[in-house]
Amino acid sequence: MTKAPKLAALAVLIHEDQVLLVKRKNEPDAGLWGYPGGHVDLGETALEAASRELFEETSVIAEPLDYLTNFDVIEKDSDGTIKHHFLLAAVLCQYKSGTPMAQDDVSDAQWIAFDDVLTSKLAMSKDVDTLLRIALEKT
Repeated sequence: MTKAPKLAALAVLIHEDQVLLVKRKNEPDAGLWGYPGGHVDLGETALEAASRELFEETSVIAEPLDYLTNFDVIEKDSDGTIKHHFLLAAVLCQYKSGTPMAQDDVSDAQWIAFDDVLTSKLAMSKDVDTLLRIALEKT
């Protein structure tokens, strides 16, 4: 763990009454469904990072539109040592093209029905449903 939080961006992409989710291969949240995303590179905006990470993880192309919200994810060991601390910037994106294909550090990428997310039918990362509700209010 570094001595400072890591900035990461999430791409929230809604298309035809579905949302694009990926299943993470690596920690944190290995095996859970969540939004495509990852680290923001130096000199890159979180908007740009969301679009780039979306493409790298799913091959889907989308235009970043606006920030939805941001939140901290802090995970600690049983002794209280911090394992991970991320500041996540959630970005609303607009679909342009592509069919989801799992790539990079994800094992699956699929369009998921809103109801399946909102009723927690999948094993998901924290706040996936909350971010979908925020995105639906803005679309």
